[in-house]
Amino acid sequence: MTNKGHDLSKSIEKQNITSPEEIDIDVLRKTQFNWKRKSLLTTQDLLIEEIDLIVNTARAFSEILTRQIKKVPTMRGKVIINLFYENSTRTRSSFELAGRYLSADVTNFAVSTSSIKKGETLQDTAQTLIQMGADAVVIRHPHSGVPFQLAKFLPNNISLINAGDGSNEHPTQALLDLYTILEVFSIQDLIVSNFLANKKIAIVGDILHSRVARSNIWLLKKLGMDIHLCGPPTLLPTVMKEFGVKTHWGLKDALSDADLIMVLRLQTERQTSGLIPSLDEYHRLYGLSHERIKLAKPNVLVLHPGPMNRGVEITSELADDPKYSLINKQVANGVAIRMALLYLLVFASEKK
Repeated sequence: MTNKGHDLSKSIEKQNITSPEEIDIDVLRKTQFNWKRKSLLTTQDLLIEEIDLIVNTARAFSEILTRQIKKVPTMRGKVIINLFYENSTRTRSSFELAGRYLSADVTNFAVSTSSIKKGETLQDTAQTLIQMGADAVVIRHPHSGVPFQLAKFLPNNISLINAGDGSNEHPTQALLDLYTILEVFSIQDLIVSNFLANKKIAIVGDILHSRVARSNIWLLKKLGMDIHLCGPPTLLPTVMKEFGVKTHWGLKDALSDADLIMVLRLQTERQTSGLIPSLDEYHRLYGLSHERIKLAKPNVLVLHPGPMNRGVEITSELADDPKYSLINKQVANGVAIRMALLYLLVFASEKK
């Protein structure tokens, strides 16, 4: 390439990347908290200070998502590998966009055609990731606990993010749910503000198979929220009471005076036959609609982690109603939250 051509290439590159000075990504300078976390596998061990920093960092990154050029050079030269053993559209795409907006090199492992399907062990996979020079690995797996096992085989300099393991946890979904709630209520300082304390949230649906419910319970309890779970007896384990939440088999008590309602997808792919009589029966008893939310507060807001079974756990009319539904905001906020996590876990932790 000639010098002229090289200069033109560099000029085009600069035009397509937002300058670091144009976005306040270094929120660490504004806090006394010493960020040390390198991986995120669960919401159980998150500190309030960490949650606050994640939210504030996401808020800083969300601004660039409204720009024509959605890119910052923060993680240029870093390698992110998406290792998804389960099908995913929202989560994988969200992580992929987050990495690319941060200028990282992102690779998606096609598990269905990889050596994993040929009998490769988790330890062998870890060695492959190490030799490929991964700086961060995002894993989703159908079996609970696999990310924790993989963490044992990876060195401390590789960040590991749990993107959902079986029916155990989905920490990034819980964080984006919280971020969406805080955004709607314009809460700027999570530590100082006591706004969410004693606010009632009803989580309705397939609690038994929901990793989203578990991660949200751990996270929202730290903020003092009044958490109510609701679902049919076959999908609402009695052990959930030990999590410090209230459980209901009927919607009336669960939704009464609720500030927020989180609707969970009926996960038919994880169920054995006989847990519910039929989808029609489930919708009749537990499906959320405009009529049903009248049991809650007049200004109640509705969340759903997606994907939705329209006409089963929620009506299309309610899901698409911007007066109550935060579903589209959740999807948009997923990218900002995952940008924040990648930045903090990979880049910020290295700066310490």
